[in-house]
Amino acid sequence: MQKGNPWALIPFVVFLILFIGSGIVLDDFYAFPVIVAITISSVVAILMNRKETLAKKIDVFNHGAGNPNVMLMVLIFLLAGAFSETAKGMGAIEATVNFALSVLPQNLLVVGLFIIACFISLAMGTSVGTIVALAPIGLGIGEQTDISIPLLMATVIGGAMFGDNLSFISDTTIASVRSQGAEMKDKFKVNFFIVLPAAIVTCVILAILTLNASAEVEYTTFELYKIVPYIFVIVFALIGLNVFTVLASGIILAGIIGLIDGSYSIMSFVQAIGTGMSGMFEMAFLAILIGGMVEVIRHNGGIDFIVHIVTRKIKSKKEAQFAIAGLVSLTDLSTANNTIAIMIAGPLAKNIADQYQIEPRKSASIIDIFSCVVQGIIPYGAQFLVAASVAGISPILMMQYSYYSILVGVCGVIAILIGYPKAKKQI
Repeated sequence: MQKGNPWALIPFVVFLILFIGSGIVLDDFYAFPVIVAITISSVVAILMNRKETLAKKIDVFNHGAGNPNVMLMVLIFLLAGAFSETAKGMGAIEATVNFALSVLPQNLLVVGLFIIACFISLAMGTSVGTIVALAPIGLGIGEQTDISIPLLMATVIGGAMFGDNLSFISDTTIASVRSQGAEMKDKFKVNFFIVLPAAIVTCVILAILTLNASAEVEYTTFELYKIVPYIFVIVFALIGLNVFTVLASGIILAGIIGLIDGSYSIMSFVQAIGTGMSGMFEMAFLAILIGGMVEVIRHNGGIDFIVHIVTRKIKSKKEAQFAIAGLVSLTDLSTANNTIAIMIAGPLAKNIADQYQIEPRKSASIIDIFSCVVQGIIPYGAQFLVAASVAGISPILMMQYSYYSILVGVCGVIAILIGYPKAKKQI
């Protein structure tokens, strides 16, 4: 392994200064548009290395931006956005939330709230969307009982991170799978059995903390058939159907249901597809720009330098896995966005995984799990800020109740230590 060139990492430094610096100065980590920060950093990357012509450097950037894995990621982002919006437009979110509330056990309110958040985030593929839907319900429970509102908000965040880490249409899942060359269903199975113990223990803790607390949770009538598109996507993705086929079929199914029950006209359905896709434009362009910037940094020796520094004392596959976990965790701490953290750390993780023969499903699982662990704990992430805004409390107050995210981190470490999953036998 070559030692590489540390100066090639200047674009990363520029990005962190712009993103973190503006966040500190403005007291808002989302005030400075991340796509602008990445664009400026990409320009810096292209302007470096005077030994190369500008045309050559732009060619290198374009090669990275147009990498097949990046393009696949972009297409999946667009389809996932279209599915999410078309399902939402025909009432799937409201139906799912109200169905879940209808079966919520009144003597296990907080446990039920956590489980509902897990299910809805798994179906919707967005942690922030789940929090927006459920935080007001959690706040209502807090106002009717003596249960701590920070505990309730943290419970919603924990359940939201469950799906963010597992959903087939979550941008973190898409980014982690594509960056490591893994299959979605393989990564899902690995992740699921790592986070399941954390979810179970979280339920036990919440049950003990809120024993005998009860309140009347109101819900409106709903049509159960509107949940079908979510169930369809989850089931057929697990079966192993091609992700493009699953998402395209999910979009068509949501459209058919919406057209039959009057939620959609032909034009409103088409417009919903367009709205969903446009909602993912920023994420798609981020993937393209990051892919180009990382390729220039790689060409200039920056990736080799990071991998050399990280792996110089590594003596085993387990240590390499901990190095991958540490890389993505630090990146998420810096960016406060788990998808961006995966996009940036993904190529580095892939290099380390290839060097130490770590299976793609395992490296994809590690970067997704540990980015979501950090995202589910930091008070300046979007998830905490949205929940805090709904509840009118400081995000700091919720940190002590982040049981699920902390337990997932513990389970992730244990999985590495015990060698889970066992390597597949080569045929």
